[in-house]
Amino acid sequence: MEGNPALEKNTVEFVTVAAEYCVFIGNSGDKDRIELIDILSKLLPLLYLKASMMPEMEPEGLFLEENVTETEYDTVRSDLRAVMSDADDYLEVFVEDMKYSDTPVRKSVSEDLADIYQALKNFIASYRSGLEEVMTEAVAVCSEGFRTYWGQTLANTLRAVHCIKYSPADEHETYYSSPDRYL
Repeated sequence: MEGNPALEKNTVEFVTVAAEYCVFIGNSGDKDRIELIDILSKLLPLLYLKASMMPEMEPEGLFLEENVTETEYDTVRSDLRAVMSDADDYLEVFVEDMKYSDTPVRKSVSEDLADIYQALKNFIASYRSGLEEVMTEAVAVCSEGFRTYWGQTLANTLRAVHCIKYSPADEHETYYSSPDRYL
């Protein structure tokens, strides 16, 4: 396995942080919102940093099994939504359709976090196979997903997490409960 990008230091560090994210998000229903937001405000930037340091590779097209079931995804999303409560929705500005729209695009912290969870848990399951070809393909697929989807989702969600953590409670409620004020 010499020279395998799946075993490079940056990849192994990313795997560690991705696994920690999956465990944390998988147990999010046990947290209150303050604890969840506090940890996410630290974990999301670390995850972004480690993902950005992985080798850029193109997938070869090897079939990788989807590990996260629809039921598991829905459970994670529902648990997160329950914890986030009235702070779950946020206004998204980095959506292509915003150029052509007069209305704001609403996004959901819980759905975004569940999307990232799904991508990372599927990656971890393939990576843990121990098969060089599968591990390398998993790194390539995850790296491409970071560049094309979940990296931007993570960055957008971090913006919402930052707002929740550092806004006074009354500003937070106004920001999330009244998107019309931005029209």
